[in-house]
Amino acid sequence: MAILSDIEIANQVEMKPIKDVVAPLGITEDQLTLYGNYKAKISAHELENLKDKEDGKLILVTAITPTPAGEGKTTTSVGLADAFTKLNKKAMIALREPSLGPVFGVKGGAAGGGHAQVVPMEDINLHFTGDFHAIGAANNLLAALIDNHIHHGNALQIDSRNITWKRVVDMNDRQLRHIVNGLQGRVNGVPREDGYDITVASEIMAVLCLANDPDDLKVKLGEMIIGYNFSGDPVTAKDLKAEGALAALLKDAIHPNLVQTLEHTPAIIHGGPFANIAHGCNSVIATKLALKYADYAITEAGFGADLGAEKFIDIKCRLGNLKPDAVVLVATIRALKMHGGVPKKELEPENVEAVVAGLTNLDKHIANIQDVYGMPVVVAINKFPLDTDAELKAVEEACKERGVEVVLSDVWANGGAGGVELAEKVIELADKPNNFQFVYDEEDSIEEKLNKIVQKVYGGKGVEIVPAARKQLKKLEELGYGNLPICMAKTQYSFSDDQTKVGAPKDFTVTIRNLKVSKGAGFIVALTGAVMTMPGLPKSPASERIDIDSDGNITGLF
Repeated sequence: MAILSDIEIANQVEMKPIKDVVAPLGITEDQLTLYGNYKAKISAHELENLKDKEDGKLILVTAITPTPAGEGKTTTSVGLADAFTKLNKKAMIALREPSLGPVFGVKGGAAGGGHAQVVPMEDINLHFTGDFHAIGAANNLLAALIDNHIHHGNALQIDSRNITWKRVVDMNDRQLRHIVNGLQGRVNGVPREDGYDITVASEIMAVLCLANDPDDLKVKLGEMIIGYNFSGDPVTAKDLKAEGALAALLKDAIHPNLVQTLEHTPAIIHGGPFANIAHGCNSVIATKLALKYADYAITEAGFGADLGAEKFIDIKCRLGNLKPDAVVLVATIRALKMHGGVPKKELEPENVEAVVAGLTNLDKHIANIQDVYGMPVVVAINKFPLDTDAELKAVEEACKERGVEVVLSDVWANGGAGGVELAEKVIELADKPNNFQFVYDEEDSIEEKLNKIVQKVYGGKGVEIVPAARKQLKKLEELGYGNLPICMAKTQYSFSDDQTKVGAPKDFTVTIRNLKVSKGAGFIVALTGAVMTMPGLPKSPASERIDIDSDGNITGLF
């Protein structure tokens, strides 16, 4: 029998009107702004109306270090929510929105997979409710206002050589990383070197995802630093009188989006900063709404527990006053084999030795969650058809040595039914003692924070700060920004800043080549290694396989 693609599975399921999906949570139709029958926005102001309602349990789904073999974190999150529904628990997922860059680049979609998906998956993957377009428009309006201000006399004395604000586009386009603009005469602007980021790397994306409400959004937008004047002092969006217009462009985007899973569990999908170059979490507003409406709110942090989960904890939880009750750590036998040194083309045959060798990666992530973050954890093995009993047993035995249980998750093939055992274990864990803690203290210096992340979470010796970044560090501390949390921009494929070092490397240093403050969002971005804020397309991008027929049916999304 032919295996159906994700989009074929999604198209076989009849969706319910979104107003009916959320009605069991006490959400009425007059609280919704409907986008057709199956999508809606719910007002961010509902948080104020729910302030006296007790929060549910917050469940964080994270993963081992990602590999090209895949881990299935979003699929597990969706299946887990459906499993809670099967157990008659009120559950809600809070996930990120997909970026068009990876949809047409590598991923081909990001709405879960198999029988554990959020729908309508085509809409979610392609434009959705327009949030990212609004963010891109606001970002580029601010960029235009900067150059326009300089053109008309530059009253703020902005140093065009020290503008840190870039334009954005929601596509992977390496050609735009470094450009020269403002050419051919004064009427066309001031010539300067510039560049583009991908929309999900915009500080406006981070601000939207970390704002507590629409008023807080406008304040944070005004605090964004766009560059520095000739005296070296920061210039903000508020100095340009831009925060009101930016907030106006985001008037709809600030409100979270409601959709459903294939099994009609309510899902909030809102915001989508990348986890390797930004903080990798859906919006604070979305997560807090899920906690108010449901007994169990399931959310995920991008990429591995060293990268996405660390930022979830040290940035989102710190700034949003959140505390997870339990953690699900997703792994696959295939990925463990790759961490054990097996090439992707040779993953199918049984190879217990490679699984055992790759367990160093899983073990380090478990240690981080238990010992560094202080939270209870269960390992979810995302099942693949060729996984053998011997390989699965090797993982189970290794986890038992750490006092951690392993559950086989089969949500891709069986939806919520394949995640019931995992859900039961999570319910048990969420009631256990929780010693949640941050990786570093606010009072630590910038360098101390960087070193604590590398030493405690990555397992390295510390950081090496290049001279240019050292100068930036000194300037940021002089300006009073030393108390801000750190957002590490680092490869997702290794604990180190070298993506070829799989498993759990030791005795490495992480090179910090650039430090930039995102004052509006409330953190400092530390760029490491060769990570870039504008990705490129692969040799064979997913766009080559995406198509639409004369009836409007889309194929190729997965």
